[in-house]
Amino acid sequence: MITYGHEKYIHQAIEGVLMQECDFEIELIIANDSSPDQTDKVIEEILRSNPKASKIKYFKQEKNIGMMPNFIFALKQCSGTYIALCEGDDYWTDSLKLQKQVDFLENNLDYVVCYHDCSVVDQFNNFKVKSFLQSYKSDYNENDLKKGAWLPTLTRCFRNVIKEFPSFYDKVNCGDLFLTSFLGSCGKAKYLDFNGACYREHSGGVWSKIDEDLKTKKMISDYRYFCDFYKNQDKEIYKFYKNSLNKSFLKDFKAGLSIGNMFSNLKKFKFYYLAFLFWVIKNKIKSIF
Repeated sequence: MITYGHEKYIHQAIEGVLMQECDFEIELIIANDSSPDQTDKVIEEILRSNPKASKIKYFKQEKNIGMMPNFIFALKQCSGTYIALCEGDDYWTDSLKLQKQVDFLENNLDYVVCYHDCSVVDQFNNFKVKSFLQSYKSDYNENDLKKGAWLPTLTRCFRNVIKEFPSFYDKVNCGDLFLTSFLGSCGKAKYLDFNGACYREHSGGVWSKIDEDLKTKKMISDYRYFCDFYKNQDKEIYKFYKNSLNKSFLKDFKAGLSIGNMFSNLKKFKFYYLAFLFWVIKNKIKSIF
């Protein structure tokens, strides 16, 4: 569980883990990235008062190191056979969630990860969407995972098989997408048919507060890392991310041609616009819209 600025939500997130009913031992790793609010005080109070506090291993960064470095730090503290994720503003609702997932993985060695459905709530726990996955409830093979199959972060439970991460991992934007892809080298994914958690959408969310143009730019950066990673080890996956990169670049280019941004973007990225216009003429495309 990584957390930053979650004083309103962290108690519920922790309680969702401590309520788990399991026939095995669990350990809750919490990595607080030097939150500027009262997150630390809420956690410390739980450590003092909750009868299950011994299950918690709490780390507070002395200074803010950033979401991905904090995430990697937390993963490296995990010594268990399996890892499950729940960020500090989400929470689990099914007390048998971990038991169901571990039982499946124990009996199906060709699967590296399993996941389930969840709901979407707002900052006040009001339901916005009952089923986050809706029609995206599928099993996935190894290549599907390498291509970034959608497994909601707070619903996944996976084998603790990744001991080393690529040097660029702390620079990516969508860390869970890369983690899914890395797991694809170790097995398949199974969808378990139950709803066991709530994903929270709020104004302080790291991804939800970003506008679409900036999201596209961040994905361009991530796809470049994917291309570099797979270029010399898996041609099929490399081509998939190369195509995704090209589509995102084109989307970003079109957004930059809006009336409000056209002149500033032409001045800043003149070379790219001229190169693209040449490509349009060469291919005899009448319109890019």
